[in-house]
Amino acid sequence: MDFLFDTNIFLEVLLGQEKKDACKRLLLDFTGTIFLSEFSVHSCGVILFKQKKFSIFDSFMADISNNGTIISLSKIRYPHLSVIAQKYQLDFDDAFQTAIAIEHNLGIMTIDRDFKKVSVDLMVKFI
Repeated sequence: MDFLFDTNIFLEVLLGQEKKDACKRLLLDFTGTIFLSEFSVHSCGVILFKQKKFSIFDSFMADISNNGTIISLSKIRYPHLSVIAQKYQLDFDDAFQTAIAIEHNLGIMTIDRDFKKVSVDLMVKFI
């Protein structure tokens, strides 16, 4: 099964946070089969640009271009975001990621324990 990698996995590495080594190993293990949402790219960009870490964003985009696939949520799926959020009691970003995983038939790879609620219907792997 292929997985949608949640934003937090990339941010751990990009920002040098606590689980950066585990996340880096995971990304290396899945090189070439990494799926991430446009939402994740935008989220990473917002944070990195705010911190003036433009070169880190550029390196991130180069790595993703060579080793991953950026996917989007179809316009027709947007009305379902509130249904997903209510069903699993998720905030917007987690509901968005869940909707993309459902649409593209992917599991979710994450650090975020909120996705435990989704694991009844989707494959979720926690780091």
